[in-house]
Amino acid sequence: QVQLVESGGGSVQAGGSLRLSCAASGNTYSSNCMGWFRQAPGKEREGVARIYTGLGSTYYADSVLGRFTISQDNAKNTVYLQMNNLKPEDTAMYYCVIDPGAYCRVLPAVADFGYWGQGTQVTVSS
Repeated sequence: QVQLVESGGGSVQAGGSLRLSCAASGNTYSSNCMGWFRQAPGKEREGVARIYTGLGSTYYADSVLGRFTISQDNAKNTVYLQMNNLKPEDTAMYYCVIDPGAYCRVLPAVADFGYWGQGTQVTVSS
């Protein structure tokens, strides 16, 4: 079993910044695919960013490229999502995910991730 604890969501105005954190515990490996999905009301879950913690390789959705940065702290088994220049369309529930011991696929799929955090709300007002 793996537990994911997220923090850092909130409400900001367009152009603002937020940083999400996700701490993993339990049966993780030294190398995992970890990342973030988001879901807005009435929309499907969307892969936002992922990192393969073994090498630090990162993957981003086109919609956030250049604005969001995913990073890791292996000592704390934690990943971060720095979100800059936020837009109203970034408003969603953000979920941390982990695929223990796995490489990250180039195209994210919900089914790849068996462990999800409880979600943290990000609201961006115009």
